[in-house]
Amino acid sequence: MSRLQRSTAVEVQVPATSANLGPGFDCLGLALGIHDRLIAMITDDPGVRVDIEGEGADALPTDESHLVVRAAARGFDAMGMSMPGLIVRCTNSIPQGRGLGSSAAAIIAGLLIARGLVVDGGDELSDADILDIATDMEGHPDNVAAALLGGFTTAWLEAESAGSVHTSAVVRPVHPAVAAIVAVPAQPVATAKARGLLGDTVTRESAVFNIGRTSALSHALAADPSMLFTSTEDRLHQDERAQVYPQSHSLLTQWREQGLPAVISGAGPTVLVLTDQPDRAGRIMASACGDEWQVRAVEIDLDGARAVTRPLGG
Repeated sequence: MSRLQRSTAVEVQVPATSANLGPGFDCLGLALGIHDRLIAMITDDPGVRVDIEGEGADALPTDESHLVVRAAARGFDAMGMSMPGLIVRCTNSIPQGRGLGSSAAAIIAGLLIARGLVVDGGDELSDADILDIATDMEGHPDNVAAALLGGFTTAWLEAESAGSVHTSAVVRPVHPAVAAIVAVPAQPVATAKARGLLGDTVTRESAVFNIGRTSALSHALAADPSMLFTSTEDRLHQDERAQVYPQSHSLLTQWREQGLPAVISGAGPTVLVLTDQPDRAGRIMASACGDEWQVRAVEIDLDGARAVTRPLGG
């Protein structure tokens, strides 16, 4: 029978992520060196209290409706337990609603908190279980796979049995010359709104185009960065969603005309450039962006989400 670790705090660090990477719609993800950090502990008092610093501090809920808490509840339920009273402290650095995987980070963090607060949580809730639950909550596996596993990931869904869907993912190496630069606007875009603009069908020509580019991108990121420009082309989603992020799409078009391997990060509005010429790319990006945009180079996070348990007071 699983037991709660009442004398232990769980500290979690989870990275931002960029999904799609141009052609790899709902499949490809990349973990980035921007992190949310959380600490959680069980309390004898019922209910949940969430303290938030940083991104989303003035907008996110501080009760059971917080996404981290909802994910933790799913984790406890998967281990056959009711969620105890919790105190969760969040220090957020991942921008909210900017296409950098803030919701995926929250889901992964909540599930790791639940696992860490159970004595035999590692046996009861495996990484594969976490990935399945996270995909169910997020609706697609690209961000959650990269947030959990780190690095450059390819994720997909497969049916295990009637009515049972399992998420699988692999981590690919990233060439050391590849650098990531993000241009993050001040205003968010709702992912649901962006996804709602996509049609239910695509042409065979567009599907074949993106299949080829996705395959090439896997090679470019792992072995040959000189192929990044061609392999980040997309015909499935970026142009179709331009109306919800017109400035981002304008920058995307402008930068690609100048030879930068620019893509919309996730559902936008952040623009991501993957390049082996970071100095040139950074200069071009900074010169095109006004004060309402933040242009920054970010590391590629190769470790993914991490959780550490510590004795309270220790």
